[in-house]
Amino acid sequence: MVNTYLYLLVMAAVTFAVRALPLTLLRRQIKNRFVQSFLFYVPYVTLAVMTFPAILHATGSQLSGLLALGVGVVTAWLGADLFKVSVSCCAVVLIAELFLL
Repeated sequence: MVNTYLYLLVMAAVTFAVRALPLTLLRRQIKNRFVQSFLFYVPYVTLAVMTFPAILHATGSQLSGLLALGVGVVTAWLGADLFKVSVSCCAVVLIAELFLL
């Protein structure tokens, strides 16, 4: 029971530090282009890291998830909007699951 409260306290401290330290330590605008570009892409990388494993494990087989991932990357690369990418991925999973199982 005590460990649970300790874990919660450490989690709260780390969460607070991550949010409060940049506000207190960085007083000026960041002018370094490398740091700006790094901070610009952090949300996209975080979303990709959270989404990628779910793509492979959300379907009945990992092969259909991998096929959908490939089709999604190609359709997005070709300029399709989010709705078309998601519909094409869902269609690939449906077809793959019908023919694989």
